[in-house]
Amino acid sequence: ADGSKHCVMSEAVVADFVGRVVTPETTREEPVSGRVLLSRRRLVIATGDDRTTIPLASVFDVAIGTVPGDLQTFFSDSVTVAYERGDARATALVEGEPDDLDRFVTLLFATLLADVTVTVRHPAAIGGRVVDGEDRPATISIAAGSITFDGCDRTTTVDLASVVDYDRTTRTIDGTRRPAIVFRHAPERQTVTSIVTVLNPRSMTILGRYLRREYAAVLEDLDDVRLPPEALEILVSIHAAGGAAPLSAIVTGDASRTTMLLDTLREDGLVVDGETGPTLTRLGTMAVTSRLEQVNS
Repeated sequence: ADGSKHCVMSEAVVADFVGRVVTPETTREEPVSGRVLLSRRRLVIATGDDRTTIPLASVFDVAIGTVPGDLQTFFSDSVTVAYERGDARATALVEGEPDDLDRFVTLLFATLLADVTVTVRHPAAIGGRVVDGEDRPATISIAAGSITFDGCDRTTTVDLASVVDYDRTTRTIDGTRRPAIVFRHAPERQTVTSIVTVLNPRSMTILGRYLRREYAAVLEDLDDVRLPPEALEILVSIHAAGGAAPLSAIVTGDASRTTMLLDTLREDGLVVDGETGPTLTRLGTMAVTSRLEQVNS
């Protein structure tokens, strides 16, 4: 394993930890102990006498917590790196202590997306109102839990914990159709829509994975929430008011029934009490977004 570090020494190692891994070079069916080293140019995984070297330029996807069925019994906190290997495709799976893995994943995304140029329209909409924004070129920089789009005259930072909706689309930039990501985030009470157009499909996939990192985890929590139609109507009413509304604005029938439903929404983590009345949490905003998508589809 020590020899594996020499191949990246000249490139400055940005991550170095010991975890459990499965690579094309490992011959055992279960994970084995391995040293994981990341530089600006490559990922190296060393297991005893075996070494897997993955040029970062060959990586086309990074999946967090997604493990092939035959390995699910071995891995919990894990990341899968998919890459091109000659004319074929291969994967390497890495598991580690939560702190080590979180740091590694952030650094991996930051390295893969470094110097990637995109076009950003922010804001494209505020609440449900489309605004007259401009498409601006920007580069990406990543820190733990956030992503920043650095433009010539504007810098936009998005907290991943504020992302409430995500979708892929295509847009025409300079006469050419390009893949794009539309995502909504709620840094304050109002939901803001941003559109990022990506020139490179590989970068599009990796950026999408990063934006979905925390969003997907909260979406799993939403799957466990079961609400009656009346409760959903209350959430939609608060959302329509900008994310917060006085109680009088959401009572459409019996006041005691509304109060009972609000108690349920508080218990489920969908609503909290704000200065002006019931206020949607991030989970509540996502519940409304999901509901509206179902109605419009």
